[in-house]
Amino acid sequence: MSILYILIGLVLLVLGGEYLVRSSVALSFKLNLSRMVIGLTVVSFATSAPELLVSVNAALDGYSDISLGNVIGSNIANIGLVMGITAVIAPLVIDRDFYKFNWPVMMFLSVALYVLLSTGNELDRLEGGVFILLLLVYLFLLIRRARGGGRAKASPEEVDDTLAVVSNVKIVLWLVIGGLALWGGSELLVNGAVDLATTLGVSERVIAVTMIAVGTSVPELAASVIAALKKEKAISLGNLIGSNIFNIASVLGITAVIQPIAVKSEEVLSNDIFWMIGFAAVLIPLAFIPRKYEIGRYKGVIIVTAYALFVSMAFLN
Repeated sequence: MSILYILIGLVLLVLGGEYLVRSSVALSFKLNLSRMVIGLTVVSFATSAPELLVSVNAALDGYSDISLGNVIGSNIANIGLVMGITAVIAPLVIDRDFYKFNWPVMMFLSVALYVLLSTGNELDRLEGGVFILLLLVYLFLLIRRARGGGRAKASPEEVDDTLAVVSNVKIVLWLVIGGLALWGGSELLVNGAVDLATTLGVSERVIAVTMIAVGTSVPELAASVIAALKKEKAISLGNLIGSNIFNIASVLGITAVIQPIAVKSEEVLSNDIFWMIGFAAVLIPLAFIPRKYEIGRYKGVIIVTAYALFVSMAFLN
């Protein structure tokens, strides 16, 4: 039953996230927000909703390892699985914003998370508030760079213009459906993960950094693979790692403000977070050696292999 709970939970999270994105974008059009602002802020927040609901639910239920494992595992999966598989299908283009803005921000937040967790074995409300503040600063700089032409995609393509004419009744209905699906999905996923961990004799952390993390990364994986298969345009590496920034700053930040996140498994600090930082750090040499400004098929195979190694070691340990 635990596997069934996890599968149903993941399906509900994907559906809930989709309806929340639609309703949020439609509502933003009603508020006369620009397409650029909607894409850079509203869509980004809405697509992080599944991770947020899972982390908050787990923290409130006392399973803080799932809260941390969900985010750390998702960040690893976004690079090792999503980025790796996408690169195998079609080369990833390195844009200027990747190494001048997005990558430094991702590395700073990743290292900051390690420092904060290792000093007190907890992410408290104040530290969560700091992450939220850093996110607001990041969004401000992101919008300013977009307006100044510093970002290649000032008008993100994920914003559907047809949502501008959606009725108020439909917006409310989508919000309700999205909210209920996210809540129900997170409940089933957390409960299923705890039951599965007990059955397999592994910790909740292992299930969180592997199965839950992959599940919450499915939307990014599907979107990236479809775009790669269509070969309509080069996929930007800078856009893909934006979700990692949101995972740390918004998901963990908001969760910690609601319920402080304690480190219960020492492997989180001695193993998992170093894998996350390592996957982030290795992007720079991969981006420039041997061929500059591109991550192609061979580099993608290396990244996916490293991810498979991480998952294997998580279960073996």
